[in-house]
Amino acid sequence: MSTEIIHLGAEHEVTGSCHYLLLNGIHILIDCGMTQGNARRKDMRYWPVHPSEIDYLFITHAHIDHIGRIPELIRKGFQGEILTTHATKALMTPMIENAMALGYQDKRDRKKMIAQIDDLAWGFEFNESFQLKKKISFTLGRAGHILGSCFVQIKTKDVSIVFSGDLGLTDTPLLCDPDTPEPCDILCLESTYGDRLHDSRADRIQQLGQMLVRALSDEGKVYIPAFSLGRTQELLYEMDRLFTDPTLKEQFPELSKIKRIPVFLDSPLGTNITRLFSKLSKYWDKEAQKLKKRGDHPIDFKYLYTVENFRQHQRLLDMPGPAIIIAGSGMCTGGRILSHLQVGLPDWRNDIFFVGYQASGTLGNEIVRFGKRTSGYVYIDDNRVDIKANIHTLSGYSAHADQNGLIDWVQKIKEKPGEIKLLHGEPDAQKALREKLLEKNYSVI
Repeated sequence: MSTEIIHLGAEHEVTGSCHYLLLNGIHILIDCGMTQGNARRKDMRYWPVHPSEIDYLFITHAHIDHIGRIPELIRKGFQGEILTTHATKALMTPMIENAMALGYQDKRDRKKMIAQIDDLAWGFEFNESFQLKKKISFTLGRAGHILGSCFVQIKTKDVSIVFSGDLGLTDTPLLCDPDTPEPCDILCLESTYGDRLHDSRADRIQQLGQMLVRALSDEGKVYIPAFSLGRTQELLYEMDRLFTDPTLKEQFPELSKIKRIPVFLDSPLGTNITRLFSKLSKYWDKEAQKLKKRGDHPIDFKYLYTVENFRQHQRLLDMPGPAIIIAGSGMCTGGRILSHLQVGLPDWRNDIFFVGYQASGTLGNEIVRFGKRTSGYVYIDDNRVDIKANIHTLSGYSAHADQNGLIDWVQKIKEKPGEIKLLHGEPDAQKALREKLLEKNYSVI
């Protein structure tokens, strides 16, 4: 029978991942995510399949731009099975519940929807083959993007298709390196950073340490907008290393001279996810598990404080530096980071560290662009806020593989894919990656 793939989101942009696969008469979705920034959401009324006809929904990981439309899908009639890894199944619940709360949905409705999702969702181990209807099988391989993230390989006797999901870097804190899929006929490959290279992990932590030394020397605050899932835990891990690892303490003695550098996690969702990460430690990499076994919890350390309620958040706004504040959202589209930015951006003593992708149309993107100007400013909640704080971008903290990482992952597949379709990237990134793959004699459509 024929195979049909239609991309319903994140074909030539980075958010709103959703892909439709018709295989042996079975209707399959890969992800069902929300859009962010300027990306447009495709109305489900114009999909090639009605939600009630979808048999399976695969989830590659628990970021909202991959799972955020699941409640809408269910309200429109979806009653199929949701297939993902065990860790992603656990992480989906707080992520979706938080997204619905931001949409001002009634608490009882949210609880009912979460229960429906839980009833439909199934968790699977990595690298084991499972059977679906119509002699279709699937395998979930580690993608190394965030905890629980996977690529999906779907097979029949006639065709093998891989959806990469979001691929991460090797040697990422807490995460096992990405697995390699088996040979395939069609590879749908993400391309977020197909046009650039990242710093190494060693360079990145050096950069973070140096920037913290400079930023904290003038008694200011360091604000880090961070995604609650993935980036927050990665930052906590590397803060822990900077403050406790003997080698790094020797490299940055200035940090040790400051008797008490409080690190505040001012994100209810981030706090919830971080605690859940600890419960999912069986999926950590060997390095993190080794630290935990010897009593050095890798995402908890002295002077790390969680901001438990709004009253504490308000007190933190007025508290003098030095201090490090990690808050959501990662692209500054909402969350407690907005209050911090209103207070912190006009003060030259402060620093803003951007440690993730800032989509076009988001406040984070505007701060990065206009912060370079002498008299730059942005609007937050309709109020003009001047940018006098120092703005920094730490590229190495991306959870997405860079151009070399993407190419290396493809080259590890024992046989060249029949064809590669680039997804989840801006046109310039896709163009650059396509050219590199063509140079290596890959078929890119």
